Amino acid sequence: MAESFKPFDAADYLASEEDIDRYFEQVEKTGDPRLILAALGDIARARNMSQLARQAGLTRPGLYKALSAEGNPSFDTINRVAEALGLRISIRSR
Repeated sequence: MAESFKPFDAADYLASEEDIDRYFEQVEKTGDPRLILAALGDIARARNMSQLARQAGLTRPGLYKALSAEGNPSFDTINRVAEALGLRISIRSR
């Protein structure tokens, strides 16, 4: 019998606010902007994308595009999405 595998999607494992907080905290520690953007996308997919887009002042397709691997959102967009998700992006000295 052949095995079948489903692609991994972190959004499938973000079931609670605690999961989301821990996940984003670890990703933020890396300081990697692409990874932070990907994590915001994971968290957004774990929640309601349509509602999130409205809260962030974006269209749903615009939100998907901004958070995609090919996206290049402005800091303002990233900040609005994080705020709509109840997250805060912090900048600290090393």
